[in-house]
Amino acid sequence: MSASTTLRYDIAVIGGGIVGTLTACLLKNTGLKIALIEAETRSFASDRGQAYSINLLSSQIFQSLGLWQRIRPNVETYSQVQLSDGDYGKVVHFSPQDVKSDLAVDRATGDRTLGYVAEHRVLLAELQDLLRRSTDSIHWFCPAKVVGIDWNPGGANLTIETEGALQSLSVGLVIGADGARSAVRDIARIKTTGWQYWQSCVVAMIRPERSHGQTAYERFQTEGPFAILPLPENLCRIVWTARREDTDGILGLSKAAFLQEVKVRYGDQMGNLELVGEPSVFPVKLLHSWRYVGPGVALVGDAAHCCHPVGGQGINLGIRDAAALAEVIATAVERGEDWSALAVLKRYDRWRRWENLVILGFTDLLDRTFSNQIRPIVWVRRLGLWGLAHVPVLRRLALLLMLGLLGRHPQVVASPEPRAKQWIEQAVEQVL
Repeated sequence: MSASTTLRYDIAVIGGGIVGTLTACLLKNTGLKIALIEAETRSFASDRGQAYSINLLSSQIFQSLGLWQRIRPNVETYSQVQLSDGDYGKVVHFSPQDVKSDLAVDRATGDRTLGYVAEHRVLLAELQDLLRRSTDSIHWFCPAKVVGIDWNPGGANLTIETEGALQSLSVGLVIGADGARSAVRDIARIKTTGWQYWQSCVVAMIRPERSHGQTAYERFQTEGPFAILPLPENLCRIVWTARREDTDGILGLSKAAFLQEVKVRYGDQMGNLELVGEPSVFPVKLLHSWRYVGPGVALVGDAAHCCHPVGGQGINLGIRDAAALAEVIATAVERGEDWSALAVLKRYDRWRRWENLVILGFTDLLDRTFSNQIRPIVWVRRLGLWGLAHVPVLRRLALLLMLGLLGRHPQVVASPEPRAKQWIEQAVEQVL
């Protein structure tokens, strides 16, 4: 195979998952010419059986593209959150009424909510539909595999394989959105820090006998957290964190035995359980890149960082990365700056790397604390649960994290109402 005539683009986004496709869509009105390169077929990329907890800020980023109104009927809101620790009798409850402002409101429907649960296919299908309507600014290479990247002072030369032929691309910036095993990150020689946890996550779809009541649960067990996320049609997504050496045995259980083990952790509040589809497992790791940018390259989403799934922060961090990088580039274009210059890209690095590091550290601490049976640590974490139930400043901090309102907000997200903004500022001041 020989490469054909070189095609020229301003930006190549490598990776057509949710974060990569969102990044391309957020850049579509900058006047730049974008190439989105995805190795999997379009149907396979959108047909993964994953589901995510989506916070309010992330929903507003989708709304800025005009997509949330289309997504909203196919996702489930959760208006209640319950936290508990093993067999400890105390349960911490959160609801939108805990937010003394207009913060916890779905701007598409006006409903009070703490967040949403959305399936991967729902989010990506709407983003892909927007791509099809954005052909003037975005060219979608799918399926296409990157076989070479050579950076140069003006950007990078890419070689991709698509439809059995090699194609050369010349771009000003490569955005790596190609996941935790990012080839872009490796080729750019960006180092990472991190580790594989002693745990893996077993995920499954469950239909309970009774209504899930739009309630999300996080139950901290000895082997790790057990989360229950509500979905449309009274389905629930369970995320069962277990020791890595136990997951093969869990997947090998009969359906009846699996459901019995789930019910031990799930509880009896929703009656009998039905398993929908087959359980699957994914490894749990912490990873953080030493830098998110370099000459002609930027990383977003799992290519830049991975965190423990406790608290459901992962996809939301990637969505914020996409909005932040798009804003930095768009602002530089408006100012007439060299938008691909390293000095400009470092604005994105300074914005997101430290904010993400805080969340990675928090989720790691949360998992280690609640998976630990050393007596003093058990006392400390139960004191922490008591504080979340009774100390207003801790409840406010937890709610800010849950709603996605900690840290700097992208400009595509409308500023909170004055009352809401004051509530956030007071909460942060009290925490600090």
